[in-house]
Amino acid sequence: MLNDPRSHGLWELTAPDAPATRPLQGDVQADVVVIGAGYTGLSTALHLAERGLSVVLLEAVAPGFGGAGRNVGLVNAGMWVMPEALCATLGEALGNRLIDTLGDGPRQVFEVIDRHGIACEVERQGTLHLAWGQKGLADITERARQWQKRGAPVHLLDAAETARKVGSNAYSGALLDLRAGTIQPLAYARGLAHAALRQGVQLFTESPVTTLRRDGSHWQAITRAGSVRANWVVMGTDAYTTHLFPAIRQQQVFLPYFNLATEPLSPALQARILPERQGCWDTREILSSYRFDQRGRLVFGSVGALRRGGAAVHRNWAKREMRKLWRDLGPIRFEAEWYGQIGMTADNLPRFHQLDQNIVTICGYNGRGIAPGTVFGRLLAAHVAGEMRAEDMPLPVSAPKPISALPLREAYYEFGAQIAHLAGARF
Repeated sequence: MLNDPRSHGLWELTAPDAPATRPLQGDVQADVVVIGAGYTGLSTALHLAERGLSVVLLEAVAPGFGGAGRNVGLVNAGMWVMPEALCATLGEALGNRLIDTLGDGPRQVFEVIDRHGIACEVERQGTLHLAWGQKGLADITERARQWQKRGAPVHLLDAAETARKVGSNAYSGALLDLRAGTIQPLAYARGLAHAALRQGVQLFTESPVTTLRRDGSHWQAITRAGSVRANWVVMGTDAYTTHLFPAIRQQQVFLPYFNLATEPLSPALQARILPERQGCWDTREILSSYRFDQRGRLVFGSVGALRRGGAAVHRNWAKREMRKLWRDLGPIRFEAEWYGQIGMTADNLPRFHQLDQNIVTICGYNGRGIAPGTVFGRLLAAHVAGEMRAEDMPLPVSAPKPISALPLREAYYEFGAQIAHLAGARF
């Protein structure tokens, strides 16, 4: 997008076409204006329209332009935070509500895909959280205990079982979560956009909102060439919300993350590496992730940005790391490379904000946007439609709290990953 092959990489090359749209021209009116066509905005708009409300969805660029079109494509259950730690943060009642809501997240994503016939390379074989060393094994063992205590279909695999599923002896074990899976993330976003349009949503692209202002008892969202007057405003822009509500961005530290996609591997290699097509990530502090796309390309990623010298460093590290994991991989040629940002909150949990009267948002997904964005979009629609009170949501209402020294923290992650990868996987 925007003539930048490093913005969406493989996903833009292989996703079905986005729906035909145009910028907003003139003044329109609706029950709800949703700002931002990522997973949260698209899901909110779709579920509102299914309830019969009139919805205008305004997107600054195109559906899936932000994190929705750049991520790895893992459809995971829950958050990074373990269930017991989550309850310690939010309290037992609210914590359990959030755990149950997001534990069911992948199922809801797959249900939306099936109901609307979205072609997005869906795989429902689960995901593997790979243990690196004894410390990593202890981590996933505790995660397994906490999830199994709640009846979740997660299984702790030993090193031999993990090697059979991954094709590498590098790991001390893995946590297999059968609730989860993978998708082509940009294809899913575009599919949601098509579904929303079929339900009657008015979607306008290349229409960034410059101003939000009161218009009597309503809100007016003003773009460069038009405006929308509505009773409710749902902000679906997450950390892209810079000028309208800058505190949303300021409460998140950006963690850069890149992905590289190989040429399609041989049938023999595909039969040995991830033969069941799970998506993976490991327990290292500077984590790695990998999965296959539908044509057998291996998508391999880690922390880092493909800029300021980082492209060569991370690309060379990835080749060394992949040869270390799979020694018979042969020559590695990448067809695509891209990167984006993960917004990390102080406690690694999302936020529910009532930014003003009848202006709401949920944001801060900490690298878990697909299922939470879909689920929270549905819940925001229920709230706006009057079916769910704020106090019945699975998150408390909170005010954005900016994090101090953001530029320094973000530079630390970007250049720290670059330094680590410069030396990493050499032995």
